[in-house]
Amino acid sequence: MDANPDLFRAIGDATRRTILDELTDKDGQTLFEICGRLTMKHGLASSRQAISQHLAVLEQAGLVHTRRQGRYKFHHIDTGPLRSIVERWPINREEPNP
Repeated sequence: MDANPDLFRAIGDATRRTILDELTDKDGQTLFEICGRLTMKHGLASSRQAISQHLAVLEQAGLVHTRRQGRYKFHHIDTGPLRSIVERWPINREEPNP
């Protein structure tokens, strides 16, 4: 099975990888929380609109799912799509003999 090209596009950007790191650290964040953490922990001063667009790319790749609760939209990480990368290029646990 070939990995979704949207997946490679999604993880190809440093800001999106940082967003995934933040969702791994604390799942179920709102846009406001994500923006705050990116600014405070990583010094990223992207606009809310820019972060929202990054989240849309991650959602399109299946790496982020959202849930609405009242006025709030919570973002949850889903690492399932990354499985296709590991299946395509498995990690070799044995060191090659020189």
